[in-house]
Order: sequence, then C-alpha cells, then structure tokens
Amino acid sequence: MLGKVSPEDLAAHVFGRTGAPDDSVIQGPAYGEDAAAISVPEGTLVVNSDPISLAVGHVGTLGINVACNDVAASGADPQWLTAMIFLPGESDTGVVLEEITTQLHETALEREVTIVGGHSEYNTSLERPLLSLTCMGMADRFVPTGGATPGDHVILTKGAAIEGTAILATDFTEALRSAGVEEGVIERASQFYDDLSVVPESAILRDVATAMHDPTEGGLVDGLIELASASGVSIRIDTSAIPIRPETIAVTEAAEVDPLQIFGSGALVASVPPEAVSGMLESLAAAGIEAADVGTVEAQSEVPLFLDDREIAEPVRDDLYALWE
Repeated sequence: MLGKVSPEDLAAHVFGRTGAPDDSVIQGPAYGEDAAAISVPEGTLVVNSDPISLAVGHVGTLGINVACNDVAASGADPQWLTAMIFLPGESDTGVVLEEITTQLHETALEREVTIVGGHSEYNTSLERPLLSLTCMGMADRFVPTGGATPGDHVILTKGAAIEGTAILATDFTEALRSAGVEEGVIERASQFYDDLSVVPESAILRDVATAMHDPTEGGLVDGLIELASASGVSIRIDTSAIPIRPETIAVTEAAEVDPLQIFGSGALVASVPPEAVSGMLESLAAAGIEAADVGTVEAQSEVPLFLDDREIAEPVRDDLYALWE
C-alpha cells in the first residue's frame, strides 16, 4: 500500500521513541509537523527530511523543492541539503544517475541551496529511483504547523494541486491524451514543475503567520487536516475561494481525481490574524504571487475540517496513488 503511516500508528510506534531527551529541541516529531527546530548558539536550526519516489521523470526537481519548502514553511531560509539516491539495480544506472544529479544540481542552484553530502547505492528490489533528502536552514522565528488560533484567517498561495497537475501531465501523458486533453493543456501543465517552490511566499508571511504548512501528499485536504490537528482547532474553508488553474481542472477531470486531494506542493497554507490578511495579500500580490483568503480557524470540534458543508474527520489518501497501483 502506498501512502503515509496513519496518525494512530505514528502515535503508537514513532513519537514516543525519540532517544535521549535534549532541552535544545524546540520542535520534535509530531503529527503535521514537517520540520524539527533546534536551538543553537546562532539562532534556530530547522531540519526536514523527505523521500521522493513516484514522479520518475522529475524526481530530483521535486526532491529539492519539497525539502526546501518544509524548511521555508517553518520560517527558515533553506541553506544546506544532503541527498540519498537509491537506484534500481536493473536500470541503466549511469543515465539515470546523470539525470537525477543534474536535476538536483540545477534546482539547488535555483533555490540557492548547497548540497553538502549524501549517499548513493543500487537496490535490486526497487522498480524506480528513490531519493531521501534532508534540508537545513536558520530561522529568526520558528513557525510551526501547530500554531493556528481561533479567529485566524487561512491564506492559500498559488492554488490547489500544482504538483499533482505536473505529475499527471508528465507521468500519465498518454492517458490524458486518450481522454481528449489538448496537447497545449498538457504542455502547460507539465511546466507547473517551475512553480513548486514556496520559499518566496514563506519569507513574506513568516513574520505574521501563526502557522504555515505546505500541502504535499493528500493535497490541500490533508494539509489542512494536519494543520488543524497539530493546532488543536477546526478549519472552515470556502471552496469557491480556492484558486484552481484551468489546466488543473482539465487534467484532474480527465484522470477522474479530486484536485483538492492530490499532491499539492507549490501552494502554501498560512493562518494569520484577521487584521493582517489584507496587508499580507497586498504584499504577496506585489511580489507576483497569487493568493486568496479561503477560510477561517475555529475552536476545536470533533471535525477538524469543513469544506463548505462537507465534514472531513480523517486524513485522506492521495487520489493519484490509485493511478500508480
């Protein structure tokens, strides 16, 4: 089965087994928190680790962006990366390794981060390359996933399913063509890989945001559930306010997947005090970043997420997984 370990299994088997206690740890493992925060003499060191295995043609590009996004969404400036590369034993490994490391290098240059180490090896049990990246950066103010408070508003940048749209356009091209999606739409959708970074908007929002989170697996729905659960609140979303690009609508309708429940890198979810909403939207617009006020934070109830009148009480499974299985 593909997908994340459930919150229940994390609580039962992971979060209580973290080795020696250390008072310098500001944020350790917790549901919804994608990065650790450690107090060091220079400030706060933010650290994140993430695997990437499914978007074969762009695994290096995705890997750098996803790792950097989690650090940026925690209020830090991504600076250093380590990369572990696992290659299928039966592949033309020289060609595959060249492609992956070129993607890693070029994307790291774009994000102005340095790859400082890692590991590479072959594994005959793998059917596709697997990357595991760790990103580190320094923050003046750590912004957790679990900081939203009732009364806050929810700002979403760029839109839903940017990553998922790009994956559909590149990993499922023939299926989209067979479903009648126009070539121009597929081509434009494949270029969404250029929009995956949330580093710029994180830098704008981090001084006022009470919480920030980048929706990845499970899309916007799962990202919002994680933010609500980590914060001990409920979130109410006006789905008509969610930006969804026309290319996303076209490819998700053809693939019969929900754009709110597929990989969502490229968007940033931030909770901000109500008095800061207009200023933040203006600052984002001035930087050329589309953003919208899509909902509000409420006191915790039995349901963490309301999409209009739809109640979502449990994490969802990413709709794209069924296409790979």
